[in-house]
Amino acid sequence: MEEILRRRQKTESKLGILKDKLRNCFAVAEGKACVYVTGSFGRGEAGDHSDLDLFILGKVKPGDKEEESRLSRLDEICLKAELIKACRELSIPEFSGDGRYLTHYSESHIVKTLGKPEDDQTNTFTARLLLLLESRPLIEEAVYNELIPNVVAAYWRDYEDHKDDFMPAFLANDILRLWRTFCVNYEARTERVPESEKAKGKLKNYKLKHSRLLTCYSAILYLLAVYNRTHTVAPDDVLDMIRISPTERLEWLLQQDDLVSSRDAVTRLLAQYDQFLKTTSSPEEELIKDFSDKSVGRSRLKSASNFGNALFEALSIIGNGSPFHRLLIV
Repeated sequence: MEEILRRRQKTESKLGILKDKLRNCFAVAEGKACVYVTGSFGRGEAGDHSDLDLFILGKVKPGDKEEESRLSRLDEICLKAELIKACRELSIPEFSGDGRYLTHYSESHIVKTLGKPEDDQTNTFTARLLLLLESRPLIEEAVYNELIPNVVAAYWRDYEDHKDDFMPAFLANDILRLWRTFCVNYEARTERVPESEKAKGKLKNYKLKHSRLLTCYSAILYLLAVYNRTHTVAPDDVLDMIRISPTERLEWLLQQDDLVSSRDAVTRLLAQYDQFLKTTSSPEEELIKDFSDKSVGRSRLKSASNFGNALFEALSIIGNGSPFHRLLIV
């Protein structure tokens, strides 16, 4: 847990400095929109070389037929400019894709695309799921806290008629779809030649099978634990899950008296994840060089497989063949 705790402290420090740099943004976004971070900052595990992944989410204009964001396009431009400037001043790596993913959505847009073809095309699917699975507010925390229950309500729309036996199948299926999407994107976008690109692909695979896997399945484990205990999952239960990071969800599982049988597997998950964070603390260029050594690459990917095995063991124990557990598999 040494590296996990160190990363949490590092994240708090870096976010505090970043927020101080972004003081001009608070007036621009006040009452209109929030900015939330995802990725390593959202998971509370930012390192010395972490880049910044974030989304802008706006409240809807009252009475607006198009249901556009209250944050105007000009204010959006000002907000993005300040974010880019702050990252450069703090030597945080440039936004990936030349700012392609530095996106602004309205609350309505991120909810109404749920389950529709455009959900993937407009990237609202990823923005919405990462909001629920690994996000932290950077600007306008009040707006962030106001909007999250509305997003959850879209998944819990049948809850009132099934309060005593609500199974969060809608959200669980989207979480599983996110994991599969990560896997498909890795296969489709990863170059195998030349050798340097092959090593880069192995590094991506290693990260995928740790951080992305834990983001998705820490939530599944949490929801399974709640459902198997109470035979239902209330909106407040999932809000409690959203408030804590993937590694904190594992820690929560360790504290539950009715989950004693899963403690060994969950403890191994935390220990292996701690080692993963230590291993990936170097600059990407050094990590790619390490993965160019075939013996190192094989060893790291074996550890990723062991992490997946421990997660599967925890899932099997906590799921215990319940109806929700069965739904996750078939």
